[in-house]
Amino acid sequence: MKNNAFCGAVKNQMKLTLPSLSVNEGLARATVAAFCAQLDPAAPELADIKCAVSEAVTNCIVHAYRDSVGLIYITLRSFEDGTVRIDIRDKGCGIPNVKEARAPLFTTDAAGERSGMGFTVMESFMDKLKVSSKPGRGTTVVMYKSIAGRSDNT
Repeated sequence: MKNNAFCGAVKNQMKLTLPSLSVNEGLARATVAAFCAQLDPAAPELADIKCAVSEAVTNCIVHAYRDSVGLIYITLRSFEDGTVRIDIRDKGCGIPNVKEARAPLFTTDAAGERSGMGFTVMESFMDKLKVSSKPGRGTTVVMYKSIAGRSDNT
């Protein structure tokens, strides 16, 4: 990414709001992929974005609202320099200690069904990841990916 604070002029943007139902994880992933397709990403770039979005949305479904249904807010922006910014926000329970939650293998899942790798996976597939949260008010995950695009040698 050319500059973490500024990616140039916004080229396109959209907002999507979904209930935190597990059936909407695939819808969120597909919608984000369709938006990013405008930048003509290579297949691995698109796969990276889809995986990171899946993790972020799943966190909202599983952790933010736990045993209830709330809303997931997704904002997408593409920039003139080929960067895409994806904001995924909830108004759920929040994270008391973001630094601890971002540590690999950290989980609050007492049943042991979750690996604690969600933020690590998001960070590994995206160029930049920011997480902000307030207990009782929700969490926002902001991800950036610079799209190099496909080669014209196909």
